[in-house]
Amino acid sequence: MALDSPQYEHPFGHLIDTLRSEQYEERRYFNLLKLSDVRYEKLPFCMRVLLESAIRKCDGFYIKTDDVSSILDWQMQQNQAEVAFSPARVLLQDFTGIPAMVDLAAMRDALAKQGVDPNLVNPRCPTDLIVDHSLQIDYSKWPETMIRNQEMELIRNKERLQFFKWCSKTFKNINVVPPDINAVHQVNLEYLCQVVQEGEGFIYPDSVVGTDSHTTMINGLGILGWGVGGIESEAVMLGQPVSLTLPQVVGCKLVGTINPLATSIDIVLGITKHLRQAGIGRKFVEFFGPGVQQLSAPDRTTIANMCPEYNATVSFFPVDDVTLQHFKNTSTDHPEKLVVLEDYLKAIKLFRSYGDQSDEPQYSEMNLSSIVPHVSGPKRPQDRVAVTCMKEDFINCLNEKVGFKGFHISKEKQATQVPFLHEGAEYNLAHGSVVIAAVISCTNNCNPSVMLAAGLLAKKAVEAGLTVKPYIRTNLVPGSGTVTHYLNTSGVLPYLRKLRFEVVGYGCATCVGNTAPLPESVVDAIKQGDLVACGVLSGNRHLEGRLCDCVRANYLASPPLVVAYAIAGTVSINLETEPLGVNSEGKDVYLRDIWPSKEEVNHTEENIVIASMFKELRSRMEVRDYNESAESALFPWDPKSTYIRCPSFFSKLVCTPQSIEGAYPLLFLGDKVTTDHISPAGSIARVSAAAKYLQSKRLTPREFNSYGARRGNDAVMTRGTFASIKLQNRLIGKTGPKTLHIPSGQMLDVFEAAERYQRDGVPLIILAGKEYGSGSSRDWAAKGPYLMGVRAVIAESFEKIHRNHLVGMGIAPLQFLPGQNADSLELCGKERFTINLPQELTPRQQLTVQVDTGKSFSVTALFENDMDVAFFRHGGILKYVARSLLL
Repeated sequence: MALDSPQYEHPFGHLIDTLRSEQYEERRYFNLLKLSDVRYEKLPFCMRVLLESAIRKCDGFYIKTDDVSSILDWQMQQNQAEVAFSPARVLLQDFTGIPAMVDLAAMRDALAKQGVDPNLVNPRCPTDLIVDHSLQIDYSKWPETMIRNQEMELIRNKERLQFFKWCSKTFKNINVVPPDINAVHQVNLEYLCQVVQEGEGFIYPDSVVGTDSHTTMINGLGILGWGVGGIESEAVMLGQPVSLTLPQVVGCKLVGTINPLATSIDIVLGITKHLRQAGIGRKFVEFFGPGVQQLSAPDRTTIANMCPEYNATVSFFPVDDVTLQHFKNTSTDHPEKLVVLEDYLKAIKLFRSYGDQSDEPQYSEMNLSSIVPHVSGPKRPQDRVAVTCMKEDFINCLNEKVGFKGFHISKEKQATQVPFLHEGAEYNLAHGSVVIAAVISCTNNCNPSVMLAAGLLAKKAVEAGLTVKPYIRTNLVPGSGTVTHYLNTSGVLPYLRKLRFEVVGYGCATCVGNTAPLPESVVDAIKQGDLVACGVLSGNRHLEGRLCDCVRANYLASPPLVVAYAIAGTVSINLETEPLGVNSEGKDVYLRDIWPSKEEVNHTEENIVIASMFKELRSRMEVRDYNESAESALFPWDPKSTYIRCPSFFSKLVCTPQSIEGAYPLLFLGDKVTTDHISPAGSIARVSAAAKYLQSKRLTPREFNSYGARRGNDAVMTRGTFASIKLQNRLIGKTGPKTLHIPSGQMLDVFEAAERYQRDGVPLIILAGKEYGSGSSRDWAAKGPYLMGVRAVIAESFEKIHRNHLVGMGIAPLQFLPGQNADSLELCGKERFTINLPQELTPRQQLTVQVDTGKSFSVTALFENDMDVAFFRHGGILKYVARSLLL
């Protein structure tokens, strides 16, 4: 029975209490202390947030009293009980937001055809959609760079913006934030977060699930939130709770004193390595100990942002005096809300004092004094390198065999230098030469100290007569107007510009492959010498080939180090003993000569980062500037549009999954296949299947835009699935977006092969190794294979969110039994497979796979709970929700 049913009597109504004060009007809330249960105060703070939500939303249908009991009994039920969680809100960025809204628009069409009022299809959970991923860098190093890029963004994305306008006017309970306001995670941090929400007559803790990979940043402010797939987010938007296994919570105790030379990025990467070694996959991390008090609110959000890199679900910092002071400094417009916030959190014991010596269920201790400056790379964020060891490590990478760190460059070729001309001057490129240097939004724009440190270093560098070579593609993409404000007000922005770090716009750009092309002469030099060229960026995503397909080594670094390496022009340098360059007097200038002291940075931060910056953001948020579009309950699909197209997910609302008979493997993959390999991302290659489709629509390559911009067109996205140049398919024995069409023996584009199989009525599977679907959460990593005709993926292990996506699209995630894989079973990938699906599926049921060679083997169907089974049997979450509206 639903909670809003007039006959419903809330099973925890006796916990309702009133918060009273002379400073504000009375507020009602569920007082968890009235449970009079000693287990409550032994719960980690993040579990208390889950408990409050379960109690408040308990309706006996989606969320049951058993969920409440399981959370209260967390000590015994962790890693065992499945519980439901209804977050306070949903956060979408436009890459994942547009397919979600296109699906809802398509659902309206499908229900209207069944005689159901399409106006019933609306987000039930408050949803914010921030248009921030459409920015591409067409111009750089121009005085009007940002304006030109913004103009191109609006021209290129007109159809998408018209669709968003229609969504904002037609759907209820959704807030659309237009382009050029802020990056999604910044809007979440600076504007949307409330810590305490009000709705349906109650106050309650803020919480969020989001499709942006940086959603977890919000945990640094004491707001529980984590990333989900686009498919799961759509279900939450439509009123379905998130189902999760009650997590284990690892307490991370911080002790010691922070090294004054270490930036927050060093702290982030230090904690990342520490917790990765602690083995906390799929767990929640909650920070405590005296060291936490040394971390500012921006430091905490930066640390919380990196939790996906050590496989935690969230890294939670409970609200304390530091958090409260942050909100007092930045939320001066509503002082009453701050009083309510403090009183409420203290009333239900969600306000933490780090002086308490309360027991933790388990903890991993880290001494902050041990942290020294590091970078991370050249291919993975967990591969940290001390700055003082950078040169030696890079040389080792050249020597090592091709792998997670190696490039296998022969000794005689390691000294190769290639001369080239750029803008009339001659330069040399070598192994380790920096060709991309980007201070971007992903991790650092919420933290003024590291951005100001970059600006102060640039100021000292310019004053010392140092420059950046003009062929290096330098970008400054703050992600937030707030950052530009304090860089400009502090007087350091002009110095960054003198070093060619121009503000190119606000949004995700370099880290998703949307950077401007490198100069042709640079690309030619790299190819001529087979050079390992380098990119240095201050984000947290840097997979090989992601920034640019000819840039093989990419390093994550703090913003000031990005500027330093850009000045040096190479990563093959010991910044402690070798000079960055020479000044006008011919004297060597070392990093230590221009590195700003902690006192300098703190002084600038205290005088610049003020409440006015947040006031400016709030005023910008009130502006809504879209092109006009038609308004009706049903979206007027334009058959000529190459951006927005009605998908075929609802073509059959009545279906029951049948056994998979005689399936061919579309792909035979190895370990660690990421969503970057699966899902379309970045620019559209001119020789790709997606390019052929767009050319058939009479578009020129300049008009292709990116896959991210075209996520509302299933025809483009399906053709871009498995189109990565780094895809390693064992069926063809080399990298590239190709596969073997087994019946004919032809090597084809993956899409073309899938299309031929579908035309012949042949079902498909995918064979894979360990950690299939790791990396950023992307819905098209499941939608694309579904539309290609993939019925199941058989792998050694799956990334959790991607597994959820597969289930959500009606694709069966099947796991080899322990100790088994394709090799041990002597599978070559050219067999035909039959998988019998019983009428009554159960969670984690073992199924038999029969091979046309006569052998058979067992797999585990990774349906974790009854809801997973229900979604799969209905053909996915979207069809499940649509059918519920037909009843």
